Amino acid sequence: MSRQRSRLSAQGLVCRFGGVTALDRACIEVPPGLITALTGANGAGKSTLFRCLSGALRPDAGRVLLDGRDITGLPEYARARLGLARTFQQVAVFAGLSVLDNLRVGAEQAGGRGPRESAAAVARTLRLLGLERVADRPAAALPTGTLRLVELGRALAADPGVLLLDEPAAGLDREQAERLAVLLTALAGDGLAVLLVEHDRELVDRIADRVHTMADGRIAGGSAADGR
Repeated sequence: MSRQRSRLSAQGLVCRFGGVTALDRACIEVPPGLITALTGANGAGKSTLFRCLSGALRPDAGRVLLDGRDITGLPEYARARLGLARTFQQVAVFAGLSVLDNLRVGAEQAGGRGPRESAAAVARTLRLLGLERVADRPAAALPTGTLRLVELGRALAADPGVLLLDEPAAGLDREQAERLAVLLTALAGDGLAVLLVEHDRELVDRIADRVHTMADGRIAGGSAADGR
């Protein structure tokens, strides 16, 4: 496979909490059109890396680049407008809003779109995730597996160029996990850059193009998954 320019990259990230070094010169590249997976034990630094990439946390050293632009100092909302979206290990949705309104919130985070384009993006995302039948239901009334899809839908409604997924298959039943695998593969095929943290190794082996292992705040060089 020819080398592709990374949409998103971390260069030498260092992050310390008191005397604990959570990231120790961590480096990773997330190219377009591929699913990059990150594995590692609890406490390896995966969540800290995601927070630095998304803008929730400012590293003590190192840089985060998006399409070659240094975005290390930009907050989350600014990165979202540049096309960076994420989901969380613990489901994060607006419980008091309907599924439809949760997706509308995501669509509004995208820059440069009018109401008609945002509405079309929401409708398309509802179809992609099979959420039409629960579109008007409040998120608080839905099971965890469906909430995972709502959270993913909120991210996708913004039509991102880069998608960070933190344990997206947790709580999904077999049918939902299958839909997720097919969807992510298709999205990457359309050029989306995906970074996936997932403990379901079967899912990782099935859909990931590159797999990195993280330990003690560092990331080992990626290897092809399933011979890809």
